[in-house]
Amino acid sequence: MEFKPLGDSTLLISLGEVIDEEINERIHSLARAIEKANFEWLIEVVPAYSSLAVIYDPVLIDFESVKRAVEGVEFTSERFEGKLVEVPVVYGGEYGPDLEFVAEHNGLTVDDVIEIHSKPTYRVYFLGFLPGFAYLGGMDDRIATPRLEKPRLKVPAGSVGIAGKQTGIYPLGSPGGWRLIGRTPLKLFDPSKEPPTLLQPGDRVRFVPVDEEEFRELYEREWGERND
Repeated sequence: MEFKPLGDSTLLISLGEVIDEEINERIHSLARAIEKANFEWLIEVVPAYSSLAVIYDPVLIDFESVKRAVEGVEFTSERFEGKLVEVPVVYGGEYGPDLEFVAEHNGLTVDDVIEIHSKPTYRVYFLGFLPGFAYLGGMDDRIATPRLEKPRLKVPAGSVGIAGKQTGIYPLGSPGGWRLIGRTPLKLFDPSKEPPTLLQPGDRVRFVPVDEEEFRELYEREWGERND
């Protein structure tokens, strides 16, 4: 483990710079162990692909003391496998304006991209960027595509995108620079529910292609309004 300060109230623990399922499992196991230790100075732990941010109260403790406390936490790297969530997606058109670019960039047809993207079962590595934004691991390198040079000012909620070797779903309307290939009618973030996010770290995701009519029917059922 590599320890370094991140600002004046965060200890960053790094296990490398790769997207790896085993490393991610260790990160989440350590996060759960630190939370279970119930340190009085602990504010929050924030896991990512291969790193963990431990946010502490600098009034109660200093960086070196946090480091020693964390080094003393015992944990085992336990595999946690959450629920399987099938995510319906209408690909292309107004819902996925970058689908053709992704295909052209990778020397594929649009149908190839849809088949390749919807074939794997993805793992939710962590949540970040926006409430409920799930970073999914397991995307095929054949459809890897760089981000937009200039981000869009508004990306609709439910948009499915690709950025490099990653894929993810925008839970809320927001600016964003991922290549949009489709959209799901599912509501990924609902503050009235507990938990408010549909997807959690360790969950598995399978994308299911649907046509536009199915999308609209599912959208109306999920959101209680039409999407015309």
